[in-house]
Amino acid sequence: MPSDGWFRKKSRFSQVPAKTAAEVPEGVATKCGNCGRVIFTREFEKNFKVCLDCGHHHRLTADERIAYTVDADTFEPLWDDLKSVDPLKFPDYPAKLEKGRAATGLEDGFRAGLAKVGGIPIVIGVTDFRFVGGSLGSVGGEKILRAMEEGARLRRPVVLFTASGGARMFEGLLALMQMAKTSVAAARLAEAGIPYISVLTDPTTGGVLASYAMLGDIIFAEPGALIGFAGARVAAQVSVQKPPDGYQTAEWQLSRGQIDQVVGRRDLPATLSSILSLLGFVAETPDAQETQAEIPSEVSVG
Repeated sequence: MPSDGWFRKKSRFSQVPAKTAAEVPEGVATKCGNCGRVIFTREFEKNFKVCLDCGHHHRLTADERIAYTVDADTFEPLWDDLKSVDPLKFPDYPAKLEKGRAATGLEDGFRAGLAKVGGIPIVIGVTDFRFVGGSLGSVGGEKILRAMEEGARLRRPVVLFTASGGARMFEGLLALMQMAKTSVAAARLAEAGIPYISVLTDPTTGGVLASYAMLGDIIFAEPGALIGFAGARVAAQVSVQKPPDGYQTAEWQLSRGQIDQVVGRRDLPATLSSILSLLGFVAETPDAQETQAEIPSEVSVG
């Protein structure tokens, strides 16, 4: 008959040594922020940083968003040299800007450029939430204006991704002015007959939601994205009734007609190219690119 020592020995060897966790290389695994599942980072990134279990769409950097959306090697950045300043001498604002620059490698949280999706030329703009919460300041508003003007000039559709806590409070009225500025830019783009597609990602709130984010001719949103003007805690404090469950999610907004479609990250490039094709935009072929390259520079083709 087995002795008690035999069982103790088995129990001792059935345990994972404490040092095993320390031996696992950093970055090998990622924990889902929603369901808690631990996923191999390689699989996680291959799935566009969407949880393999619950489908939670984790936040992306600006560069990741661009890489996951547009055709490979087609992104051409514009106006990356524009920098935010501290016009109001707001306490700690310079430190926050430096922290954002260190985290993102960008001069501001909004990045714009030219690219192609499904071969169709577009103007794209992306917000990086790591830069002062993706807040809309003077530089962000100026880049959005320029992106829409570039779309009108080149006759290219404009696709903007939002991820923001709202207007940048550290710039005061100068930040609030960007709401009107970007709204006017969207109106002028519409007058030029160029489509503007807005893609709402987590989170899209405050002054960004109340301006250019909701002015797209077509408005998409990622699954589960937080979309609302005020935060849930603020809304609960000012409302006489308890807000319904999930009322600030992309799905709830879709059910109320506030957005046009909830689109998963993996499906978004094909969805964008399909919509743009239906709107009459044609993918550039290699033959067409070669023909354009042969046109003398002094000849106007606009």
